[in-house]
Amino acid sequence: MSTNNKKNQYSADSIQALEGMEHVRKRPSMYIGDVGSRGLHHLVYEVVDNSIDEAMAGYCSEISIEINKDSSLTVEDNGRGIPVGLHKKEGVSALEVVMTKIGAGGKFDKDSYKVSGGLHGVGVSCVNALSESLTARVFREGKEYEQHYSKGKPNGPVKEVGKSDKRGTLVTFTPDKEIFKEITDFDYEILSKRMRELSFLNKGITISILDNRKKDKDGNSVSESFHSKEGLSEFIKYLDESREPIINNIIKMEGEKNGIPVEVAMIYNSSFSENLHSYVNNINTHEGGTHLSGFRRGLTNTLKKYAESSGLTDKLKFDISGDDFREGLTAVISVKVAEPQFEGQTKTKLGNREVSSAVSQSVSQMLEDYLEENPEDSKIIVQKVILAAQARNAARQAREMIQRKTVMTGGGLPGKLSDCSETDPSKCEVFLVEGDSAGGTAKQGRDRVFQAILPLRGKILNVEKAQQHRVFENEEIRNIYTALGVSVGTEEDSKALNLEKLRYHKIIIMCDADVDGSHISTLILTFFFRYMRELVEAGNIYIATPPLYLVKKGNKKVYAWDDKERDNYAKDFGSGVSIQRYKGLGEMNADQLWDTTMNPESRTLRQISLNFDNSQEAERWFSTLMGDDVPPRRKFIEDNAVYAKIDV
Repeated sequence: MSTNNKKNQYSADSIQALEGMEHVRKRPSMYIGDVGSRGLHHLVYEVVDNSIDEAMAGYCSEISIEINKDSSLTVEDNGRGIPVGLHKKEGVSALEVVMTKIGAGGKFDKDSYKVSGGLHGVGVSCVNALSESLTARVFREGKEYEQHYSKGKPNGPVKEVGKSDKRGTLVTFTPDKEIFKEITDFDYEILSKRMRELSFLNKGITISILDNRKKDKDGNSVSESFHSKEGLSEFIKYLDESREPIINNIIKMEGEKNGIPVEVAMIYNSSFSENLHSYVNNINTHEGGTHLSGFRRGLTNTLKKYAESSGLTDKLKFDISGDDFREGLTAVISVKVAEPQFEGQTKTKLGNREVSSAVSQSVSQMLEDYLEENPEDSKIIVQKVILAAQARNAARQAREMIQRKTVMTGGGLPGKLSDCSETDPSKCEVFLVEGDSAGGTAKQGRDRVFQAILPLRGKILNVEKAQQHRVFENEEIRNIYTALGVSVGTEEDSKALNLEKLRYHKIIIMCDADVDGSHISTLILTFFFRYMRELVEAGNIYIATPPLYLVKKGNKKVYAWDDKERDNYAKDFGSGVSIQRYKGLGEMNADQLWDTTMNPESRTLRQISLNFDNSQEAERWFSTLMGDDVPPRRKFIEDNAVYAKIDV
């Protein structure tokens, strides 16, 4: 047998077990992050990672996910099938080793997999350990094999259960309620977004998802299928669906530099925000790392060199910064690294130094070629950069004006702010209220000890369509900065906040429960997402939920937050019931507003969270709702009007 054939073999000897898994059930958060929604869905990603590894190695073209009615989930692929032969070192089937040993799998054998999507994870054995039950079925070499497990332990040996012309692996598991005490139901939307993302990152694979718990309008189980022929180029089109491109083509490259596969796609649009997404072995590295710094360096150096040689920047009286080259840029950077080193708070920051130069060189070559071959686009990009530089210079002056007026520099608080007497920020909350009328009612109804009120005049600026200096010049936004006590960053990092100076740990958006109120809430959310994202990431932003109706009969009265609740109360009360529809916060008196919306004992607050696993969806969400392009916005609202959740 030749050496080459030996390397392509995937057998029991390819499986390497690194360590035991005694601690998984005792300390699950060490392995999957938490035992809430994120940890629950991480179980699915670990199983899917195995199938993606087979696809990356060239042996799998189809992956299917099926959410079952009994709260279990099935992942099936048409790869080679996990080996079932005897593992010499462990003395049991290789399938059992993979399913019961932490860190066991072919991905650790370089002859089986060059790179792996799950290397920073813990493998399917962790899924097994945290499941009430798991069944693994393997279709391999004309036969079907099966093994059942309970809480990570095999119920018996691997059995041959029949013949089959299929090929691949099928895993069905039920999360353990003893571990996931608060949530065991899989969220179709979360999973479908991740599967779409994986299809873009691994072109040519078909990934389907089916939810047997829900029916579509035709009575069939809700399902989607994702397949990308172009990969990252299609990803860019998806991300920028509601943005207007300013150049004719997506700039892209795919190749290998210094032994590291690098894939990049990017385009410039008419927006004023930077929209970068980076991945390592399919892992969303939202904290960035060496591959992202390499991209930025390659982009800045190459464009700066071209801009200077073109003579278009000769009349500028100030230097162009790296940020200027990235205004209006949407880009996806994907690298494959054999042994990735992850750093950062959530272990999603790449630390491999060698990757930086590989990406930088790749991007430089890609851009040099594109700029030379597309002179019209090149001129448009440079002009965009010059406008960004001019706007940044204006923003610096506006930012300095805010800083002179902030609490930190003794400038005093906004005149409209009704502050609280408590000085411990962890005990304080501020309500951003729509309009002076509602603001007046809120001031009367609040608890003055810990609740502050900041009325906002009408609809604040749509920051999605405004240059930075316009944002800092806006009076309502200046008032928000000043009231919160946080800085407005520096020219080097305009979005950086001094969170130590934050005066309230709960920032509550309180608007009318109507279409206008929802629009204003979204405008404020867009501002926080673009300019104070750290507050969103830290969980400081909330949305108040005022009721829509007051249902009364005699001395009995109840509040209703939706039409169904209103109808149920009206039915219970019987004849003689009266229903009041609140058109705005101002229609409630101070006691009603306190009882329903402001009292911590009885109110409902929706905390805004940023789902890092699908961060590109948040970008798309805001650009769609706040952008200029009407058709995508209309479609988004039609698709999500009933089901939309503010969990970005």
